[in-house]
Amino acid sequence: MPLVEVTYAPEIGEPVLRELGSVLPHLVSLAVACPEEPYDGDLQPGDVDIRFRAFGPLDRGGLDVVIEVRSKWFESRAADRQDRVDRLHADLAAATGLEDFGVYLSLPVAAWAQGD
Repeated sequence: MPLVEVTYAPEIGEPVLRELGSVLPHLVSLAVACPEEPYDGDLQPGDVDIRFRAFGPLDRGGLDVVIEVRSKWFESRAADRQDRVDRLHADLAAATGLEDFGVYLSLPVAAWAQGD
C-alpha cells in the first residue's frame, strides 16, 4: 500500500488539489507495480492513502508542490526506482498541468496490516 503525502504552497488552488487526489491513486499504483505487488487496475479502499498538507509558516522549499510516495521495498522496485519516479512525474504533469513540482519515491523496508 503506497502512502502519499502532498505538500503544497498557498497559491495552489483547491481544483488542482482535487485533480491530484483524483489521479494520484492510479498513477502511483502504476509507478510502484511490481511482481510482488501487482496492480490490476481495480483500486480498493486502503490501496493508496493520500494526505494533503499546506506549507506551514516555517516550511521552506522552492517548489509549489512536493509529492512524497512511500511504498514497501522490493528488489524489483528498487532496481528501477529512478525510472519509476521519472515516469510518475511525467504522468502527473500530463494529467494535471502542474509544472513546478517534485516527486520523491521512498522504498523503506516495511510491513503493512489492514483490517477488513
